Amino acid sequence: MQNAILHLMPCNFCSLAKITKNSGQTVLPLVLLMGGLIVLSAITMAFLSRSFLASSYGFQISEKAKAVAASGAYDALIRLTRNKDLSGAYSLPLGTYSADVSITQDSPVPGQAAITSVSAISGRQRKVSVVVSRSPSTGQIILTYWKYIE
Repeated sequence: MQNAILHLMPCNFCSLAKITKNSGQTVLPLVLLMGGLIVLSAITMAFLSRSFLASSYGFQISEKAKAVAASGAYDALIRLTRNKDLSGAYSLPLGTYSADVSITQDSPVPGQAAITSVSAISGRQRKVSVVVSRSPSTGQIILTYWKYIE
């Protein structure tokens, strides 16, 4: 009697084999899809972090160029204070960088001097434009205009 009961019950091995075979066909595309999404998100994160680092490096270089150009303008102000008739162009070395400074007397109007300082670092160029008035009797220099030009 026990043999008859055993024969009536379904075989567990046969039903597991059918489930495993069918579930493998549906899991494979799901695994490939999930793997593709993970790879896509990793590539996106790498691109975003690289572009963020590049933009922050560009900002740092731009600020350095701006500071070097401003240093050139300040140097020209000091030189004008010492010699009110100074005119011409010169290069001011600042460590590994330099600023190209030009001083033009009686520009934009008589009694004023225009100073232009330009610095370029790694392709980032910054320019400072300054206009000062000078008193003919005392030689006093008065700053009238200061602008950073991008």
